[in-house]
Amino acid sequence: MSFKYTVFTIALSVALVGCGSEAPEVNSTNCSGIGMQAVLPTFDTEAERQAFIDKCHAIAEK
Repeated sequence: MSFKYTVFTIALSVALVGCGSEAPEVNSTNCSGIGMQAVLPTFDTEAERQAFIDKCHAIAEK
């Protein structure tokens, strides 16, 4: 039983680490106020932040 949980924990950790490297998706959730508060600090440069904001504005105009 313990071995089963150990394997599950390792597999879950690998899956979660693999998910963290992608850039945030531009969608209505991430472009909302609270979504932006969570997403914008993940960018390394101001240019990346501005590009994300510009894409959010483009979605809002549609």
